[in-house]
Amino acid sequence: MYLTAEEEKILDGEQGETLQKSMEILVAIGKIFDADRLIPIKSAQVSGVSYQNIGDSGIEWFENLKGKVRVPSLINPAGMDLDKWKEMGIESEFARKQLKIISVFRRLGFRIECTCTPYYILTPEKGDHIAWAESSAVIYANAVIGAMTNREGGPSALAAAMVGKTPRFGMHIKEKRAPHIRVEVNRKLKDHEFPKVGYWMGKEIENKIPLINFKGKVTDINLRDFGAALASTGGQPIFHVEGVTPEWKDFHLPEESIYVEDFDVESGCSEADLVAIGCPHLSGKELRKIAQMVSQPLKKDMWIFTSRFIKNKNMDAVAKLEKMGAKVFTDTCMVVSPATRNYRCIMVNSGKAFCYLPKLASTEVIFKPLKECIQEALGNED
Repeated sequence: MYLTAEEEKILDGEQGETLQKSMEILVAIGKIFDADRLIPIKSAQVSGVSYQNIGDSGIEWFENLKGKVRVPSLINPAGMDLDKWKEMGIESEFARKQLKIISVFRRLGFRIECTCTPYYILTPEKGDHIAWAESSAVIYANAVIGAMTNREGGPSALAAAMVGKTPRFGMHIKEKRAPHIRVEVNRKLKDHEFPKVGYWMGKEIENKIPLINFKGKVTDINLRDFGAALASTGGQPIFHVEGVTPEWKDFHLPEESIYVEDFDVESGCSEADLVAIGCPHLSGKELRKIAQMVSQPLKKDMWIFTSRFIKNKNMDAVAKLEKMGAKVFTDTCMVVSPATRNYRCIMVNSGKAFCYLPKLASTEVIFKPLKECIQEALGNED
């Protein structure tokens, strides 16, 4: 892999140990994937931020890092709301160590926006090279925006943030973004069916990149929720939608095709003791919509997750929801926080949460449309 003179100096340790270690990570990954060089990036986003993932050994490693990131950089959800962790039932020792991790990221120059929807804050443009790690953010950036990023690991995204570059392979190369299979959805989908189709499709086509024909109008939120579920069960970094996404016309039509008819998901339990919404983190439009839908005090626990950036711009909606008994949390989510382990059965409207909660929180999960989730929390039968 070709390195510039400056990159060679970084690799030789002439600009400090942290940059040297970061360059070593990037070079090692580049060699594994046959990258020809490093390319500049516009932004970075690091995953694995929760103390639940990092642990004590991770903290020790983080505390030795020095320097500042070279590009605008965000981090993924932590294991708790950084302010309201007591309301989540988080133990003080966990909170202390989580805040220690956050302090390191702040010292390194990261924006402390712990979110899985960085595109609501740092919106890339079509063709921008970025280094993002969160699976639902990666697939949204590639498919919906047309930016270019591989699904980075936490260490590689951190290294890219420190160096300001990433190896050129995979999704950074145009031809690698081509679809492998054409998918025909036989009827117009309702909003809540997009994550269900994504969940089903990821299992059905495994790691193939799909070119999909959806009937009728498709919104960015539909694509976000579909992509988050697809990436969870299939691992895809990109998809294309005919007539909708930026690159759908740029490639030859795949020869292989399938038709989608039956895509129901089976719930693991029948009665929820928590309703959790916001996986991926809610947009401002969604937060305001839910505030309008919650018209009376709740009878069941409902947790709503969004970024601190979005919450601060929609405080009227947040105030109404909290007045009705909902808890609006930032900085974290139902999947990466140990707090959800305190519940037996969780109702969600997210294909991603439906996939990961049983694995990461050992809870049972029910998938329902947003309206039914809210009705459940209100205690209404219809």
